[in-house]
Amino acid sequence: MKIDENYLDLIINDSTLNKAQAEILNLAFPLEDSWQTLILGKELSTRDANLLILLRGKLVLKTQEQIIKNYETLSSFRNPKKAKPVNQNIQSSGGLSIYCDGACSGNPGEAGSGLAVYSSNAKPVLYYGAYVKNGTNNIAELNALYKALLLCESNPDFPNTILSDSKYSIDCICTWAYGWKAKGWTKKGGEIKNLELIKEAHLLYEKIKNNLTIKHVKGHAGVEGNELADRMAVHTIKAKNESYEIYSYDSIDSVLNLKSY
Repeated sequence: MKIDENYLDLIINDSTLNKAQAEILNLAFPLEDSWQTLILGKELSTRDANLLILLRGKLVLKTQEQIIKNYETLSSFRNPKKAKPVNQNIQSSGGLSIYCDGACSGNPGEAGSGLAVYSSNAKPVLYYGAYVKNGTNNIAELNALYKALLLCESNPDFPNTILSDSKYSIDCICTWAYGWKAKGWTKKGGEIKNLELIKEAHLLYEKIKNNLTIKHVKGHAGVEGNELADRMAVHTIKAKNESYEIYSYDSIDSVLNLKSY
């Protein structure tokens, strides 16, 4: 749903929002004078739309946090998660299996990328970064794929696998780029969007492709690695970090309980 004036009336108390509401909306807190203008027309998930209403009022921070926890508990009770399959692409020979994903709030809007890297270790390494203030979902997906290629480049002695739910980004790098390159990086019918990023990623792909497999995986289908990468991409939008950072976590379930679009 999109935020409009009627919905604002349901979440505002004394013409303002509390800290938890501001964080859900990616607003700085205390609120700026123009905060309402910044969020009008913004797309909301069902989760966020419900939470913003439940959090309405002048509440102490602990109460705000408890409301969010209670909502997540209720959601889990009503919609029990299916058991996540063990990642079948985990490498035992020294290679990497890298799930990459992008997220965008608004499209165009704030964008971020995330990765879940499996190796012989049981616990995947999670990366989040490549925040773009005014980006698109395609840019976020390409940034994630490019980071995955860089990680594979740093592991040259073993076969590596990249798994992305973006057919667009895979085709750009592995298929369409050859035709565009043959025509001087042009295409019939208009400009090639995200061209510089595509050229850089394609060059790297060409360099390491003999020891690399890139696969398309269905998004939001219960595949653990894809779900983890998705949470990291969304987390980037909240953290707003341009450089990639490693996400510290205790359990995979705790990551899967993070916000998703």
